[in-house]
Amino acid sequence: MSQAGPLWTPSDTQKNQAPVTAFMRAAETVSGRPIGDYPALHAWSIDDREAFWSLVWETCGVIGERGERVLVDGDRMPGAAFFPDARLNFAENLLRGKGAGDALVFRGEDKVERRLSWDELRGMVSRLQQLFRAQGLKAGDRVAAMMPNMPETIAAMLAATSLGAVWSSCSPDFGVQGVLDRFGQIEPTVFIAPDGYWYGGKAFDVADKTAELLTKLPSVRLALIVDYLGTAQAAAGKIDRAQAFTAALDAYDAAELTFEQLPFSHPLYILFSSGTTGIPKCIVHSAGGTLLQHLKEHRLHAGLVPGDRLFYFTTCGWMMWNWLVSGLASEVTLLLYDGSPFHPDGNILFDFADAERMTYFGTSAKFIDAVRKAGLVPMETHDLSTVRTLSSTGSPLAPENFEFVYRGIKKDTHLASISGGTDIVSCFVLGVPTLPVWIGEIQAAGLGMAVEVWDEDGRPMREGKGELVCTRAFPAMPIGFWNDPDGAKYHAAYFDRFDNVWCHGDFAEWTEHGGIVIHGRSDATLNPGGVRIGTAEIYNQVEQLPEILEAICIGQDWEDDVRVVLFVRLAEGAVLDEALEKTIRTKIRTGASPRHVPAKIIAVSDIPRTKSGKITELAVRDIVHGRAVKNQEALANPEALALYRDLPALR
Repeated sequence: MSQAGPLWTPSDTQKNQAPVTAFMRAAETVSGRPIGDYPALHAWSIDDREAFWSLVWETCGVIGERGERVLVDGDRMPGAAFFPDARLNFAENLLRGKGAGDALVFRGEDKVERRLSWDELRGMVSRLQQLFRAQGLKAGDRVAAMMPNMPETIAAMLAATSLGAVWSSCSPDFGVQGVLDRFGQIEPTVFIAPDGYWYGGKAFDVADKTAELLTKLPSVRLALIVDYLGTAQAAAGKIDRAQAFTAALDAYDAAELTFEQLPFSHPLYILFSSGTTGIPKCIVHSAGGTLLQHLKEHRLHAGLVPGDRLFYFTTCGWMMWNWLVSGLASEVTLLLYDGSPFHPDGNILFDFADAERMTYFGTSAKFIDAVRKAGLVPMETHDLSTVRTLSSTGSPLAPENFEFVYRGIKKDTHLASISGGTDIVSCFVLGVPTLPVWIGEIQAAGLGMAVEVWDEDGRPMREGKGELVCTRAFPAMPIGFWNDPDGAKYHAAYFDRFDNVWCHGDFAEWTEHGGIVIHGRSDATLNPGGVRIGTAEIYNQVEQLPEILEAICIGQDWEDDVRVVLFVRLAEGAVLDEALEKTIRTKIRTGASPRHVPAKIIAVSDIPRTKSGKITELAVRDIVHGRAVKNQEALANPEALALYRDLPALR
């Protein structure tokens, strides 16, 4: 990935103003050794985890009692315990802001626009807290929400966690079975849903779905119906155990908030694996670990300071929603968007950025690619002067999209490609505002994260592609999985491959600049002729072609080996003829290697993806091999799977 120079280099002023620079100076004082650059800071954060995480606690102003011990059994994974004597409350740390300034700014497509001040948010949380307490909600109970990304969702999460309840959410476009596969496992006491939602300019009523869900969730004592379409009161009247959100809160006046002081390891969130290979795993995250990890990432890696305006395009079914919400702990304004990012056209998120003076613009790699392919040039149509950082995640960002950001969106911005997962509700590798951005590369491993790339025999690699692992415990490791009393499922998910080492399941490679490239999921890597190939390497080449909107690639078992099969979704007017097939193969052969060239190229009209927008290679691989896809409810477009079944071209 070498080139003449970086795409972007921070100025001396930008480096000096970055919070990570002040943190570096504090680390020198604590450690008693010179720490002159980010690699030295990262090395110290791994070598002395107790001092590092203590400094994060102190410099980020965590509200709570830290206790004496910082790390117990630090050499055990799982089993390490961070801050075992600490007491804190997650919601208290997020609600530190006060006053009339914006806490939340919400846009629901072009249909709804609202804003809540810090005082208004605290007032809504107070009334919800009183309602929940009157319902007997207590620490450890579960509150589940099938909600859009709107202010009421955040307020309900804060009210629930202020009492020590455990929060879990998904988006309202999930089907009944998809919701039950998740919330049915955790038996919530309170359920929160909207009357409906907007997508692509259309209104979708979910009252009937909510009514059906509640007949199958007997643990729910109270259902709150939030007004989005203007029908909440009528909907609540038809649903068992339901009240309209506004009417339920009208019974209470805003009062002083109280916060249950709980252990660092108290459960905060239950997040779910994508569920495309079976019933979703229920991943339980701790309040302290999530808070500390997000504070570290927001302050030191994202460079957030009080008054910033933070946006991430996400639904409530993706971990980036949890990551976004924690921004309140840094006293920043959250910019919330719900709906299609292309309604009425691809400018809507840039309109939002321009109008609200966005400072951190977070989105997906697929969105950036779609903007480029639509021929949009936001830097020519929008004032994005306030956008200090543009962040991308969800899938690897292709090199041409790195270039497009600086050519088409903004010349002087920190492009932070980030990668982690639901498993840790945070990142392993991400941006660093004091380092240059090189094409196609994530800048560095996160502070406190002992990230390495290992070969199949468990040996660290400085060159070549291998498994992304983390060799030392960190606070954001899950507490465990729900209904996994002996920890067997948790251990099998991350620690079976290499003992006492977290194996994340990403296929990765270090670069000459100390950055990292993610080549896709290692369970979806291709293995033709015994050579491991990351699918992202193929997408990076083929999706540069104007005829190709997107692609999905699998390995098909064939004649005692594996052959590469590439499915492509074509741009309007394009035809997959011999000439285009030759162009695709030549592009892959010259841009990647002859090993990457597909044996078969097949045009399809749709590509199956999860609710969070990730393409599902494993589901396609199962269909092609005649195996059942175990949990199609996890897909946003399960009907697309039929396009891959019994294809004559693959016989």
